[in-house]
Amino acid sequence: MASSTIWWLAAGAAIVLELLSGTVYLLLLGAGFAAAALAAHAGAGVSTQLVVAAVVGVGAVLAWHAVRRKRPAEPPASANRDINLDIGESVFVDAWNPDGTATVRHRGAQWTVVPRAGTTPAVGEHRVAEVIGSRLVVDKI
Repeated sequence: MASSTIWWLAAGAAIVLELLSGTVYLLLLGAGFAAAALAAHAGAGVSTQLVVAAVVGVGAVLAWHAVRRKRPAEPPASANRDINLDIGESVFVDAWNPDGTATVRHRGAQWTVVPRAGTTPAVGEHRVAEVIGSRLVVDKI
């Protein structure tokens, strides 16, 4: 069997395993295997093919790490608008209870509202900053 065929099979296996695992790293290593297959088609020796596979695969993984490190960290799920659509919505607080909570009607249901830590409860329009369990943590608008 030709060495290029072995590299193509390794690249295909890495892609299949990546699809099963859900990580991008095996896909990047598969790109290294594909580069080695192209080197084999170009007539490079086995040692050159191994170097090409290592340089392209590891280089792609390192580049992916650099890109991910520069990306800002995502907020926790309780404060992430992509996960919880209540984040950023407005609610109106008529009155605060002595324990620092309030009850508001939001999306057709009763919700317990608490002010964000370090803020003083005030009557009026508030924006939902976080959802913790069945409580809305709000900021005064």
